[in-house]
Amino acid sequence: MQPEPLKVGELARRTGLSIRTLHHYDELGLLSPSLRTASGYRLYTPEDVARLQRILSLRQLGFALEEIKRCIDEPDYSPVRVLDLHLAKAREQLAVQQELCRRLEALATQLRSAETPSVDQLVQTIEVMTMFEKYYTPEQLKELEARRQALGEDAIRQVQEEWPRLIAQVRTELEKGTDPASESVQKLARRWQELIQAFTGGNPGIEKSLNTMYQQEPGAGARFGMDPRLMEYVGRAMAALKKPE
Repeated sequence: MQPEPLKVGELARRTGLSIRTLHHYDELGLLSPSLRTASGYRLYTPEDVARLQRILSLRQLGFALEEIKRCIDEPDYSPVRVLDLHLAKAREQLAVQQELCRRLEALATQLRSAETPSVDQLVQTIEVMTMFEKYYTPEQLKELEARRQALGEDAIRQVQEEWPRLIAQVRTELEKGTDPASESVQKLARRWQELIQAFTGGNPGIEKSLNTMYQQEPGAGARFGMDPRLMEYVGRAMAALKKPE
């Protein structure tokens, strides 16, 4: 005997999914009910339920909904294909983890050469690492690491020590009400630009990621004294710097 089709509410109740999730799958073309009543109720057939099970299996493997749709809509869909895709994704994740390990090893080397860091320093380090993972691609992180090695630890330390002084100088001009287009501020803006260039290597993608991080993570800039008011002032100075003479 053929099982009765299920309404969306019944399918949601029996599977533990939300009605909103099922509607979302329908909107994406990932799982659309095969039948509808005259009054417009969605009805899921046994074949639809089987497709839902495949979707959820792939979801648990870590696939995005777009990947799942491409996978199960292929004419030659098979469990082996699913494993191949999962293996490819696992290798990609492994590469990211290896990159993280390499950076942690570099951090450990730095810590061994200095005094035991405080808890606050460690927490801040973890926070920065998390933000970098969030806003930079694996390729950008590799490029940044290569640039760090090319510059050397001494040069990096000098830049790190210069940033607070430069920020303090800019803040002084801000508090004095100095025009961002004035020569004194323009000189600071040029140095600001040079330090960013030293970090990004002139890669516009990395610079964009850096700007996005500071825009969306106020705490990142605040840690170095770069509040929104200061950043707006620097932005005006940079804009004046780019204007033709």
